Amino acid sequence: MLTFLIASLLPGRAQTAPDISSPQAILLDFDSGSVLYERAADTPSPPASIAKLMTMAVVFGEIDAGRLSQDTEFKVSEYAWRRGGAPSGGSTMFAAVNSTIKVSDLLRGAIIPSGNDAAIVLAEGISGNELAFTVRMNQEAKRLGLTGSVFVNSSGLADPDQKTTPRDMAKIAGSIIREHPDLYKIYSEPDFLWNKIRQNNRNPLLGMSLGADGFMTGYEKDAGFNVVGSAIQNGQRLIVVIMGAKSEKERAEDARKLLEWGFRSFESRTLFEPGQIVGEATLYGGARNGAPLTSDAPIRVLVSRMGDEKLVARIRFEGPVPAPVKKGEELARLMVYRGDQLALETPLVAAETVPAGPLWRRAMDGAYELVVSLLRQGYAKLTG
Repeated sequence: MLTFLIASLLPGRAQTAPDISSPQAILLDFDSGSVLYERAADTPSPPASIAKLMTMAVVFGEIDAGRLSQDTEFKVSEYAWRRGGAPSGGSTMFAAVNSTIKVSDLLRGAIIPSGNDAAIVLAEGISGNELAFTVRMNQEAKRLGLTGSVFVNSSGLADPDQKTTPRDMAKIAGSIIREHPDLYKIYSEPDFLWNKIRQNNRNPLLGMSLGADGFMTGYEKDAGFNVVGSAIQNGQRLIVVIMGAKSEKERAEDARKLLEWGFRSFESRTLFEPGQIVGEATLYGGARNGAPLTSDAPIRVLVSRMGDEKLVARIRFEGPVPAPVKKGEELARLMVYRGDQLALETPLVAAETVPAGPLWRRAMDGAYELVVSLLRQGYAKLTG
């Protein structure tokens, strides 16, 4: 892994974050992916009901791909009723055993009152049983690049093997907003009536005048209180995740503090325009020594509204990169740091095609890499 410092972007000091009590948290900007705040954001912990975000990500994908209709009806199995329904004593949509329910109602039952029964019925209806559905959940986790999550049920009910992280949950939240914007709107519906029982949306952020329009809460006795939220103000959307809070009040207040601070303190700044050369990746055996790097989209990061913040950008890649490389091929990652905190990570692609070089150049590069490899091995032995 090679890392090159390419710029110190802004001089000065960093923003002072609000004081929160929860042991785990992350706040990020939806459009740029900039991380504004994090605390133990990569520590795996039980998700409780916020695991349903991954359940919904899979279900939404089925609907938008045309493989599942919202008018399809699924039967409520005895397993779903006993484990997640009224007899379970947990959050439920109060689905009646052996009844059939439309997917559109099951979605609202799983999201608004966080019904465990609804989540299980959806899982069984799509994959035949809940265990098979969790395979889909973990496949989606891999697609999204989650590194600290393992899903073993669709509801978030307590299981020692089920873990996630604030950073992973923020990625799931962002993917739902980006890939399923119409279905995401369900998260902002205020209440849900089923079986003559009306239940209010459990997301406390919706009533705080923050511009919040989604997600949901979770609670597990040994893990504490969790919440995933998203809010938009003046066209800027932030995503917040709180995990392990000691009470409902603490998780709501900590989420509110972070969102208010984020909206008040930061604004978007474009670092590189689409097509602008960001740097260069070293090539091995190419017609030239390096491949210029760029991005197909604007690279933006949130910076202090006071202009008093230092950002450092680095290019990281596995290298030297073997030639040939094709235009548009991902070769590296741009890492932007706010102090010690990784504020932004985004892919960089080859700005142009670079063919393999002549035989003599490949031979020289090969000899050079052999020497460098031997030196690295020797250094490793000395310091190991």
